[in-house]
Amino acid sequence: MQPQISNPMDYNAALYIRLSKEDENEGPSQSVQNQESLLREFAAQQRLRVVDTYIDDGWSGTSFERPNFKRMIADIEAGRVNLVLTKDLSRLGRDYILTGHYMERYFPEHGVRYISLLDGIDTGVDNAANDITPFRAIMNDMYAKDISKKIKSVKRDKQRKGQFIGGKPVYGYKMHPTEKNRIVIDEGAAPTVRRIFAQALAGESCRGIAARLNAEGVPPPAVYAGLPVARSGPYNGLWSSERISEMLRNETYIGNMVQGRSVKVSYKSKKCRRQRPENWVVVGETHEPLVDAEAFYRVQQLLASRRHTRSRTYDFLLKGLIFCHECGYPMAVINRKNAKGEDVLYFVCRTYQRFTRAGVCSCHTVKEETVTRAVIETVQKVCERYLAPETLLPVAQKAVQQAGQADTAEDEQQRIRERLASLDAHLDRMYADRLNGLLEDRDFARIYESVKAERAGLERRSKELARRQKSPAPKRDRARELVQQFLDGVGQNRELLVNLIERIELTEQKELIIKFRFAPLQKAAESLPAPALPRRAAKDG
Repeated sequence: MQPQISNPMDYNAALYIRLSKEDENEGPSQSVQNQESLLREFAAQQRLRVVDTYIDDGWSGTSFERPNFKRMIADIEAGRVNLVLTKDLSRLGRDYILTGHYMERYFPEHGVRYISLLDGIDTGVDNAANDITPFRAIMNDMYAKDISKKIKSVKRDKQRKGQFIGGKPVYGYKMHPTEKNRIVIDEGAAPTVRRIFAQALAGESCRGIAARLNAEGVPPPAVYAGLPVARSGPYNGLWSSERISEMLRNETYIGNMVQGRSVKVSYKSKKCRRQRPENWVVVGETHEPLVDAEAFYRVQQLLASRRHTRSRTYDFLLKGLIFCHECGYPMAVINRKNAKGEDVLYFVCRTYQRFTRAGVCSCHTVKEETVTRAVIETVQKVCERYLAPETLLPVAQKAVQQAGQADTAEDEQQRIRERLASLDAHLDRMYADRLNGLLEDRDFARIYESVKAERAGLERRSKELARRQKSPAPKRDRARELVQQFLDGVGQNRELLVNLIERIELTEQKELIIKFRFAPLQKAAESLPAPALPRRAAKDG
């Protein structure tokens, strides 16, 4: 029995139609024309005013990111639509969670009546069909899940047979003009691929190869294929060392079909999860190779020989906080020897480091120690101005009176014990990396000295706390000490810095822009002169 509408003049109807490729297998009754005819006939019988028809042809019901569905939602938000008609519930969607969200929450909250003709569902009245709607939604979801399994099985079978099922072949290949699921050499891109492998065999680094291609204006794969840019950035339209490295490791270039490198998280999601190489589907000799197999494996040996030299672990206070002001990308660190033969860390713009010859950005090179010192001094000044120690002192005194000194000291002792345990675990990991060849001896020695110094400081502090617990200091002196500890410890506590600072930007003129997470701190910072590095530091670049 079809729903009846007693007050049609109160409604502005939207006819929603959806058809996916899987639905076409159910026969012509699911066609767009059939759905529209059925909905318009009902609207005419009930004397409804139809605002618009929203058709998503070729869209799966498991996704609600459909263009015309979103257009209908926009019209609902604008107040143009207050009645939605579909042929059946599966046209609205096959994801029972989101389908239930729209039926049970979104439509009622926006005063929208929903009617599914063949299911007898009508949210404007109380009937038995509405009560079993959740079960219908679950059955529709199970149908979508079953279809997804069948499609996945067919695709996996094609992968095992060496048939190409991707959207676009790797750079250097194109789809066969007549045979489906086969790839052939793209003569327009093939010379560049062969050249990349030849340069790698000659000992040139991935970064060097990318820089040379950029200098000569050779279009990278995405530009060559005419693919749209997902998001703009300084790397768009340029080769990168990561792209070169990925190509040099791809067995597709020796005639092997490599697929299954990523899988969808769920049939309801478009997100993919990268697979380990051992889980890839690799089928040999499926197409004409671009590179000789012997040359390919020699390149793998060269890449493997460099791998251990690239594993660097640099611990510094501003890690993850400092960015290039001009391009917006994180600053990298490099290790250089000074005149005394000591290791010195320098900040350098990551974009400039990757695309030096392309002139995308400038080096921004400056000593890590110099930048860190300037940041610490600025943060301390901001904290002093914001906290106003003379104002904070009475508050601290009151806190000391309410909570005993022994409890405060014991809390700090507990934090020290936890930090010491964390340092031990960190050293164990570093030692394992050293044994496995992932960490060089000089890097291990540097990290060990840093950890050793921090341990010594923590142990001294622990002994001092133990001594004070035996002979308590006057409460006023203790309160003053709490204030001073906070101000003095700002620059040495990375966790505190991360909580206070959102990001630090280093400009080409060697100026620092510090952005605090809290508005009062930012206001206090703006009242101070902008921090600039000493002239000597500027000469480091």
